[in-house]
Amino acid sequence: MTESSSSKLLNGGARHRPANGAKAARNGSVKSRCLFQQQKYLRPRGKVRPARVRSCENLLYNNHVARNGGMYKKPFVEYFEETPLLVAVLTYMGYGILTIFGYLRDFLRDWKIEKCHVAREREEQKDFVPLYQDFENFYTRNLYMRIRDNWNRPICSVPGAKMDLVERVTHDYNWTFEHTGKVIKDVINMGSYNYLGFAENTGACAAAAAEATQRYGAGVNSTRREMGNLDKHEELEVLVARFLGVEASMAFGMGFATNSMNIPALTGKGCLILSDELNHASLVLGARLSGSAIRVFKHNNMQSLEKLLRDAIVHGQPRTHRPWKKILILVEGIYSMEGSIVRLPEVIALKKKYKAYLYLDEAHSIGALGPGGKGVVDYFGLDPRDVDIMMGTFTKSFGAAGGYIGGKKELVDYLRTHSHSAVYATSMSPPVAQQIIASMKCIMGEDGTNLGRERLQQLSENTTYFRRRLHEMGFIIYGNEDSPVVPMMLYMPAKIGAFGREMLKRNIGTVVVGFPATPIIESRARFCISAAHTREMLDTCNVGYLLWSCFQLLGLNICVFLKPLCCLPFSLMIL
Repeated sequence: MTESSSSKLLNGGARHRPANGAKAARNGSVKSRCLFQQQKYLRPRGKVRPARVRSCENLLYNNHVARNGGMYKKPFVEYFEETPLLVAVLTYMGYGILTIFGYLRDFLRDWKIEKCHVAREREEQKDFVPLYQDFENFYTRNLYMRIRDNWNRPICSVPGAKMDLVERVTHDYNWTFEHTGKVIKDVINMGSYNYLGFAENTGACAAAAAEATQRYGAGVNSTRREMGNLDKHEELEVLVARFLGVEASMAFGMGFATNSMNIPALTGKGCLILSDELNHASLVLGARLSGSAIRVFKHNNMQSLEKLLRDAIVHGQPRTHRPWKKILILVEGIYSMEGSIVRLPEVIALKKKYKAYLYLDEAHSIGALGPGGKGVVDYFGLDPRDVDIMMGTFTKSFGAAGGYIGGKKELVDYLRTHSHSAVYATSMSPPVAQQIIASMKCIMGEDGTNLGRERLQQLSENTTYFRRRLHEMGFIIYGNEDSPVVPMMLYMPAKIGAFGREMLKRNIGTVVVGFPATPIIESRARFCISAAHTREMLDTCNVGYLLWSCFQLLGLNICVFLKPLCCLPFSLMIL
């Protein structure tokens, strides 16, 4: 009898044998992983318009489309413009100046001329192993602290399309903050992962969650294997499996732990993990905790992935040349920092060709992509059975918390007894489970309304409109044209803080991101589009006078190649 694929995945039955006489690579089994390393694409210089970007994309992937055009039912368009050389030089100059001034300020702190606000070793501890890595803390002390006011802003309302912020001030250059007692009202929320607008305190979902709180209470105080298994949990898992189109599913109380605690249960010593270089930290942690060999392929690069698969099968394990017990490919549906969508049809084709297993993280894509909101599998019209492990979270599109694993029944049954997140973690809160059930039924149309379908359509329209208007205004944005995550490039270190502050002055809440979360020359603002956003809100953010005047003030329209010259003073402004 042929063993099922799930049993092979769990028991290590699928082995990848090296060819006779093959030798292992000299560098062994594990390649060092660089989380923020990024594949570079050739991009045109000058002001970018959608037509030029499309032609560039066609040029870049011409051979790829010719070979694999039958895998895609519609054009697969992504935008990745290379940093203009002048902008890159000015950005490096800005970081260099900040670094020089940082060392100068550290010198002043060492001589007690300037007060040091961070933890440091005492004089009597100088001969011990340092508790605080000086190089790591250097960035925090001298660069991050200058723009720290752009993060961790306290919210005092529902984080829906609009939100209220607690006003705070600092008198010591962002080392400490004081609340003024005032509230900044009706800030347009362009940073939350509220893709379908279910982060709300009114409506059917909120009412159902409140009713569940009255019946079950706020917490369970036990694990699923002991006294914490409620009927709501089982109802949720049956619904998730039906929504995904798989045999079974399992829910977890924390999305991060869904990855970091389940991957070690699936792979171990003698297994090989092939991970996209831009995978989330939870996937990276799970891979490292598993003890498996890890090799990293370039982001969304199928040639790089196939080369690693071929080499893994030909060479086998290092030194012994034994076949790998399992080869597991880790990818995400939508990459939250790039806004790109995984080339899933090609990944599945390679997975089948080389008899590997596929772990798909749909944290950002579930509910946000596909005609039925079922994620990237639905977006490409693929069979869910072609994905061995389907993972996702309830923290984005469903307005709740936690995560899930879906797949064959043997897989889920195995995880119930071997996953640390299932055995030791407290089970999901009942009102959270009810929120997920109510929102998922709304998406599926089982609530008796068309609200879910309307929200999916509205999200798609808002995404297309927002991206199109930014392109028409000449700004450099990254990602797939259907992705609700829209990164807009800032580049300069000074612009990270200045952009966030100027937008907040105009009642627009944004997320700004810089090194080390991105490459050093690719700082950006990240917009997350929601179905709850109205056209007026989007116009306020990208078409109206508020955003435009903010861009003109900071000199951010760098697609016009002459304008980076006016940005140099802002690299010095942060000093």
